[in-house]
Amino acid sequence: MKFLPSQLFYFMRSRVSQRNLAALARFLAVLVVMVTAYSVLFHVLMEYEGRHFSWLTGFYWTLTVMSTLGFGDITFVSDLGRSFSMLVLLSGMIFLLVLLPFTFIEFFYEPWMRAQEAARAPRELPAETRGHVLITSWDAVTKALVQRLGRFQHEYVVLVPELPEALRLNDEGVHVAFGDLDDPATYERLRARGAALVVTTREDPVNTNVAFTVRGVSPDVPIVATARDPASVDILQLAGCNCVLQLAESMGQSLARRTFGGDALSHVIGEFGKLLIAEATARRTPMVGKTLREHGLREKLGITVAGVWERGRFEAAHGDTRITESTILLLAGSREQLDRYDEAFCIYNVSAAPVVIIGGGRVGRAAARALAEREVDYRIVEQRAERIRDPRRTVHGNAAELSVLERAQIQEAPAVLITPHEDDMNVYLTIYCRRLRPDIQIVCRATHERTVANLHRAGADVVMSYASMGANVMMNLLRQREILLVAEGLELFRAAVPARLVGRTLAESGIRELIGCNVVAIERAGRMDVNPDPDRPLPADAELILIGSVEAEDRFLALAG
Repeated sequence: MKFLPSQLFYFMRSRVSQRNLAALARFLAVLVVMVTAYSVLFHVLMEYEGRHFSWLTGFYWTLTVMSTLGFGDITFVSDLGRSFSMLVLLSGMIFLLVLLPFTFIEFFYEPWMRAQEAARAPRELPAETRGHVLITSWDAVTKALVQRLGRFQHEYVVLVPELPEALRLNDEGVHVAFGDLDDPATYERLRARGAALVVTTREDPVNTNVAFTVRGVSPDVPIVATARDPASVDILQLAGCNCVLQLAESMGQSLARRTFGGDALSHVIGEFGKLLIAEATARRTPMVGKTLREHGLREKLGITVAGVWERGRFEAAHGDTRITESTILLLAGSREQLDRYDEAFCIYNVSAAPVVIIGGGRVGRAAARALAEREVDYRIVEQRAERIRDPRRTVHGNAAELSVLERAQIQEAPAVLITPHEDDMNVYLTIYCRRLRPDIQIVCRATHERTVANLHRAGADVVMSYASMGANVMMNLLRQREILLVAEGLELFRAAVPARLVGRTLAESGIRELIGCNVVAIERAGRMDVNPDPDRPLPADAELILIGSVEAEDRFLALAG
């Protein structure tokens, strides 16, 4: 019953509903006139036959005959009366049994059901709504964003212009609103003036229109949009966007950063002020077969091994962590510390073979440009001829064919990047490449977060989620707090020293053992201490920079209150 007022409001405000009700009223008026006329004629004919009945009996006889009930307690005896009875019966069948049901359903029942459905997808938010995130699309990126908003109990609403889609999402538990994307009144009703962030990830022209419309409603609300075409970035900024994300370009660069290219050097995958996060392969180096304590990287080079990857599975590092041929080290340190690491390991795994990039779309071309900047040779495998930009470094053909991959030098390549948009195809190619080269590094793109685990099981060493990357940037903008997505499910984040840990040392805090995070730096008064002394007490006015899984971050935030 609590939805009845909103249903009535939606039903009555529609001009279509008003016209339908008027048509239904006219039909009922004709029916009433017909019943009244038949009742009068009933009295006339009964008088003709010499019988007398009350007016109520006349209406009673008319309705029982028109509805085909025909109790038979009142009948005519003359042919004229019986002819009149057949006329009433036939018109009743047409009006009551055919026209009335269809007219009622068409002009009242169906509009009323649509009004009930529309009430489940509201057009307006309460007037006091503030600080919410307004999302204008529902795709892989915004799904990941909504999951992160749920972790921090942040309000949001997804604006959907199609009612069936809005109802479907509402049934799935998504907070939706129904309205037109290009109508300023829509954003007025959804309190865009008080929103913390507006997110639009549709096609570039639609994003431009959304940004321009929202900016006309609120000159201050932050707007973030995605851009598929690099030429759209300036236009989106002119339309009012505060931040324009080229996720395909960012994804290609991220995949290239995670590629070793045939060496054992450290490759920076993220920066956090002076703190650098890098990865390096241990394959064919003196570290293989030893524990981290036995090799003593921190004592010799001053660098911290924050964790290790084993075939896509991340583990927080400790002294007894044993290095294997498939281990990838996650390093944290300053530029000087990484340089010392590179000096120690630059002689290992030197290879001139090109990296294989499967897929010559936007992500694949962005990865190729990033590898070229590092002076790493590459070969792109692309099936569609119109995508070929550099014939000298492109192999035209289907990557599922062994002869095509052999022409791309897959047998000698140190790594393969799998960049297509379809996750099913990426699982297929990952399994195939792992079977061809058990020792090759496979760096793979995932469009949806749910596919990440499958890609790791298929044999990918590193998986970067398109959805997670976009959602992570948007959360940084919303919370005005820097979070670095190291890999899918692994983040670098900062947090104030919890009150219960003030005065304790890192060794005493149990952060790594109990929570699963590694403290890689401490920042105080604008000064960052990279790889801090574990025996130094934690000050109250400092921030910790930690690396850990999403679950470990949640545990630390719970510890910090």
